[in-house]
Amino acid sequence: MTTLLNKTTQSATPSKSNIQSKSQDATTLLRADHKLVSGLFDDYEKASTKAMKKKLVSEICMELSIHAQVEEEIFYPAVKHALKDHELVPEATVEHETLKSLIAQVDGVEPDGEMFDAKIKVLQEYVKHHVKEEQEEMFPKAKATKLDMMELGDMIAARKRELMADRS
Repeated sequence: MTTLLNKTTQSATPSKSNIQSKSQDATTLLRADHKLVSGLFDDYEKASTKAMKKKLVSEICMELSIHAQVEEEIFYPAVKHALKDHELVPEATVEHETLKSLIAQVDGVEPDGEMFDAKIKVLQEYVKHHVKEEQEEMFPKAKATKLDMMELGDMIAARKRELMADRS
């Protein structure tokens, strides 16, 4: 983790793919994931068929699962260490456990009416709350440390590529 302690002055350039090989700052990459999932939730709300809802839920669950895994494996440990944090990262980790529970209740399940839609709505609201805390509290504090956000971003992108390949 010592290589992560040297801050870089490179700037991130937004890209179309969250996992392409072009380097991105870790928080930029994670924010792009947040935006992607938000759009998928919006699409779900507009979906009119069970088949489309099921497809969207599958995408939402995959994106959230991979995102949570890279945060837990790479981003959170680095941030916890750099901030000597005993609050933000543990709280975010507990929130991930709740998200995983909701994902398990809807992933691969046939959309069967109002209770299914209610679970997706609760998942959406929970993700929105979690994202707000990360983007408004954790990310600014992490960026203020000596963490090399570009290196962290490269590590996150590489791990996401691995996880996506495993799901193919």
